[in-house]
Amino acid sequence: MGGDYAPKQPVLGAIQALPELPANTRLVLFGDEKIIRDLFTSEGADVSLVDIVHTTEVIGMDESATRAIPGKPDSSISRGFEYLKKGEIHGFASAGNSGAMMVGSMFSVKTIPGILRPAICSIIPKEDGSTGVFLDAGANADCKPEHLQQFAILGSLFLEHVHGVKNPKVGLMNIGEEEEKGNMLCKETHPLLKQTKEINFIGNIEGRDLFNDKADVIVCDGFVGNVILKLAESFYSLIRRRKIKDEYFDRFNFENYGGTPVLGVNAPVIIAHGISNATAIKNMIHITLKVTTAGLTEKITQAVHESITQ
Repeated sequence: MGGDYAPKQPVLGAIQALPELPANTRLVLFGDEKIIRDLFTSEGADVSLVDIVHTTEVIGMDESATRAIPGKPDSSISRGFEYLKKGEIHGFASAGNSGAMMVGSMFSVKTIPGILRPAICSIIPKEDGSTGVFLDAGANADCKPEHLQQFAILGSLFLEHVHGVKNPKVGLMNIGEEEEKGNMLCKETHPLLKQTKEINFIGNIEGRDLFNDKADVIVCDGFVGNVILKLAESFYSLIRRRKIKDEYFDRFNFENYGGTPVLGVNAPVIIAHGISNATAIKNMIHITLKVTTAGLTEKITQAVHESITQ
């Protein structure tokens, strides 16, 4: 029931994903059962291929996240987190209220012990055809050096185990390559990343390095990360409006990626764009499956435990 085009587009996305999923995978849809069944019928799809958990409430896209989760326990987001917490589903994804998804992640399934702040990352389509990530993309506007250190570890684990990038190069987003450059956060973070054994830190990078092969994981606070994200989205929109067709710039279409995981919580949670259409929802389901089957949560938990006990 989440997203600007819910419930139709999420249901259509689920229908599109079904024939592409492994035989041992089962989709669970949280929402108004009648609407879901009617949409399956109108599309000529077999509703018996999914499980439906009927919900009676909807969290609006503009509602306060901290009030909506406890105030609407029978919403699709609240019920989804309830099932995830109980282990009745292995991963949970939604294009609904992103604040509610973050609140549900932190207060329902909770943060992995040792993680200071969960983060969200965004995919970077590299010019050479490879894939990178930057984080945080907006969950934490104000950060300390220790937060960025953990973001580097989280991003490295995600890129390695979900996207298959071995020993990913980590760069710190800054206004210059020299170690002494930057604001207080960057100046204090650089030596911390330099001594972090769990990552392959290559030093500072600048905004012009975002899409080249200098770094695979780019670390910044959520304020800077969200500016980068929105700027990239606006350039893609400009290119589309000007009817420029380019294979590389086509990779900036958010529909291709479906969503982004909340890294650092005790179960796979994927947040999708609020304007997601059926194609984006289908890919949201695929990335949720990849994160879940990769055992990313377990690998992050192990890495944090090892860093604490060293």
